Amino acid sequence: MPQSRRGRGPRLAGSRVVNTSLPRAPAQSPRRAVRGAPPASHAQHLTRRRHSSEQVPGASAPQADFRSGKWLRERAGGDAGNSRQAPRAEMDSRGRICSWEVVIPYASDSDSGSVDLQLSNLEDIIKDSSKFEFTESLTDSFRYLTHDDAFSEVNVENLIESIKEFFHGELKSEHEKLTYLRSLSSLSRTLPYDETTESFIHSHIADIVHSLYILVEKEPLHSLFSPVRQEVFVTITDLSYQDVHLLFGSEDRVDLFSLITKSIITLPSEKTLTQQKIKPNGSYKPECLYRQTFQVFSEMLQSLVVKDPHLENFDIILKHMDPWLQSIKDHERERATASIAQVLKCLCMHLNLKLPLRFQRLGHLVALMVLLCGDPQREVAEEAAEGTHYLLHITLRLKYITEDKKNHPILRGAMKNCQELLEFYNIPFYMSPFKVAQIFEVFLDSNELAQFVLTILDGLKNLKHSYTQKLAEKLLISFVENAEFRYEKVPEVMGVICAQLSTISQPSIRQQVITIVSLFISRPQYTDIVISHLLYHPVPYDRNLTEMWRTLKVVEVPNTAGILPRLLRMLQKCHTEPPQEKMAYVAVAATDALYEVFMGNQLQEAMFQLFPQLLMTLLIQIHHSIDLTMSDVAIPPGLYTEQEMSSKVTPLCFAIQATKTLLLRTWCLQEFNIMEKKEGWTLLSGKDCHLQGVSLLANALLRSNHDLAHKILYLSVPLLNRGNAKHKLTSAGFFVELLQSPVARRLPSIYSIARLKDWLHHGNNIFKILALTGLYYIIRHQEMGEDIQSLLPCILDLLWETDEKIVLLAIQILLLLVRTMDFSTLAAVMRTVFCLFGDVRPDVHCLSMTLFGASVKSVKYTNKKGVENQVLDSLLPLLLYSQDENDAVAEESRRILTICAQFLKWKLPQEVYCKDPWYIRPSEVETICKFFGKKFQEKVNIIAQALTFSKNANLPIRRAAVLFVGIFSKYLDHNELKMKDTQWIQNDLKQLLHDSEPSLHIIVSQALFQIQKVGAEPEPEQTVCRLRKLICCLPT
Repeated sequence: MPQSRRGRGPRLAGSRVVNTSLPRAPAQSPRRAVRGAPPASHAQHLTRRRHSSEQVPGASAPQADFRSGKWLRERAGGDAGNSRQAPRAEMDSRGRICSWEVVIPYASDSDSGSVDLQLSNLEDIIKDSSKFEFTESLTDSFRYLTHDDAFSEVNVENLIESIKEFFHGELKSEHEKLTYLRSLSSLSRTLPYDETTESFIHSHIADIVHSLYILVEKEPLHSLFSPVRQEVFVTITDLSYQDVHLLFGSEDRVDLFSLITKSIITLPSEKTLTQQKIKPNGSYKPECLYRQTFQVFSEMLQSLVVKDPHLENFDIILKHMDPWLQSIKDHERERATASIAQVLKCLCMHLNLKLPLRFQRLGHLVALMVLLCGDPQREVAEEAAEGTHYLLHITLRLKYITEDKKNHPILRGAMKNCQELLEFYNIPFYMSPFKVAQIFEVFLDSNELAQFVLTILDGLKNLKHSYTQKLAEKLLISFVENAEFRYEKVPEVMGVICAQLSTISQPSIRQQVITIVSLFISRPQYTDIVISHLLYHPVPYDRNLTEMWRTLKVVEVPNTAGILPRLLRMLQKCHTEPPQEKMAYVAVAATDALYEVFMGNQLQEAMFQLFPQLLMTLLIQIHHSIDLTMSDVAIPPGLYTEQEMSSKVTPLCFAIQATKTLLLRTWCLQEFNIMEKKEGWTLLSGKDCHLQGVSLLANALLRSNHDLAHKILYLSVPLLNRGNAKHKLTSAGFFVELLQSPVARRLPSIYSIARLKDWLHHGNNIFKILALTGLYYIIRHQEMGEDIQSLLPCILDLLWETDEKIVLLAIQILLLLVRTMDFSTLAAVMRTVFCLFGDVRPDVHCLSMTLFGASVKSVKYTNKKGVENQVLDSLLPLLLYSQDENDAVAEESRRILTICAQFLKWKLPQEVYCKDPWYIRPSEVETICKFFGKKFQEKVNIIAQALTFSKNANLPIRRAAVLFVGIFSKYLDHNELKMKDTQWIQNDLKQLLHDSEPSLHIIVSQALFQIQKVGAEPEPEQTVCRLRKLICCLPT
């Protein structure tokens, strides 16, 4: 692994350096020893130099900057020169000056069983015992032990007893505190070979942790006047090297870790500390003491990760340092960054990874370091840059272990791309956050990328540092624009963004986040993925998603307008899929999303372009949503776990509000007004009247906006073959209404008449109605061709349908075509519609007579004989229906009766046109009967025809028929009566005596009397013969 080129000489990242102003033993020659052996343990080397009872005077203490990677040139006494200091010429290097240095380079991955102990760069320190004196203690007796010395069993026991006394007493003086801490450190050196020590330490860890907590807690938070903190860190470090971790595990240990981290990070800035008044005895120089304490703290953290194959300790360290890395105070952020940078360096140099790995926050750490690389404080940025360099090494090793072997070639390729960065520490590169983000993006998996985005989003909320906020925004935008995401990452990133949006209250920042989503959508390969993720949220959308949908807009790439096409396609896909038991949730979600996009009005141009498709698709969605509730929707599991669905929320309400908004946003105000006034929205929402609402909207659009209507006409053609019945019906309803436009003549016959012909044979009556409506519109603005003429037999057959609409439409079409029909077709029409006279449906009755009259008028002179009998047969029914209680039917009957009389060249008596009921004007009926008696030859047939109407459900028709029979019987031919008798007439009339209507009883009785009277009268010829005989018998 390449070394940093920042002027640090031979010191490694994993080295444990202890710098203190206390006098130490002379330096020893470097040597190699087996880890854990008492004579050569690193704890011995450090402890023997630390445990001295004399203090270096403040004036002679060197001033070293123990921020990682930084060594000051100055000495406390103003000495700026140092022959060991490396020039700041290569990679912004700075030398380190300290009173002494102990370097412990740990074994590499290939040689984890050995430890190199190197003592170098030692300086002689002038001792000044007059400044500080310790009372003789047990610990002092060991302060001059060399690495060849060892504790005797008695000494260990005595040391343990003294520590126990400290457990039960209160440490008041500084001397007592330091003695206790150094005793623990001294005792820790015996752990590898002394079972008593091991048993004592492990059984009293809780006491040790508690005592350390009390010591740190009693230290002032905003000042530093003693090396107690420093000694606490050294003690923890010594125990850590012996695999006794006081900062990991139980809650009290975690609390200790948090406290000591806070105690050092939250100290005032170095400048403030140097301005503080020192203690009266002037034993310590605050500046030097601070730097030494911070350096020991940093090395304490490093000691925790030297043997950390699962990265469990590193993960805990990051959790504790995390808030400080994002602190708004520059000096706190600088300390945290310096500490984590040295931890990363140490970890990098001694990395020996083993599965399973406990560190799962790589993306978060990368994002933190990237943001810190762009920190406005140069010191912070430099520390972060160095840490990021080592983090890249760690990341490569980590990925090589965790990734599948088949991905190793990809990793090797990525390593080649950043080979130079791995070999050399390039400060300008690592201080460029955008370049660093691009390098790391290749190695981040889905979860890590989501962590990265989440952390950057946290940076957006950093209102105290506008620079960090702007950097986070630019990073996200650059990340989305340039990063080559794998598709599976995008939903997780979107999930992070959606979750984070709810925590952001500042409008400007919220808009920045939404801009990131717009950028995602603007990239075609992510559009569907992002939209799909946004759709799978509870509807109606909460205020955060509502704001997102409404403010999505074009960002640099015009393809952002693809939001509407994608939503449209998703909704259309739901309509064309095979019918399911429940409606697809995406259909409801996409409809609500369309509504929100329309409300936002950011994509107005796209709305106008896609208006025909959007309108038709929403109308189809309305049809599918009628009478459905959210319980009829296939809601994904767990989507509504935290909220209850309101009964007012239905798929239909989303579709209706989206359609309304579309009309308003596209300036279809007249159409909207018509729908409001004529209750069009209610019609659209009704199961039985949906097509009426569709027709109303189509007609409104055709009247007010021809261009849009014509676009929909052409769009509807392919829609007619798609989807289920509801899809086709809505499309057909709109299509048919648009056939009223003259532009419809441009449609090829295969798309218009041929399709309508197919619908005429459809099993669904609604399609037949639509087909007839379409034919009616087409015939109105074009002459009948062969294609239409071929449909006449089918249309005639439809006159026998039970559906009134079908019959009426068929009659209306025949009315349009009657003048162009040939004679045979006319005759067939007349026969068919004659059967509809008296239909219980008044409109059918009335319109059938109208068609009959039109047919009569259309008969050519040469063909009159062929339909004369048909016309004669219609006279009596028309005459009787003139007495119908429905004024429209009665009036039309008189009008058609006149047409038939004209056809026969008859002049009807004026009494026929009397609107009063016959039973109150019997004299007028007499005149009418007399006229018909003269015109008809077979009068008995007329009586028989009239008797059929005596059974009519309509009372006025029954009365008129009976009255006509009674009076018309006077004009019966006796020869006909002789042949057929009158008994059958009487029998039919007698049945009417059971009718509940009194007026009918009277008329029936009169008619019976008249029939009986006619039947009893002799024949006229017999009367003449008898008179002649009588005259002959008279006397002359």
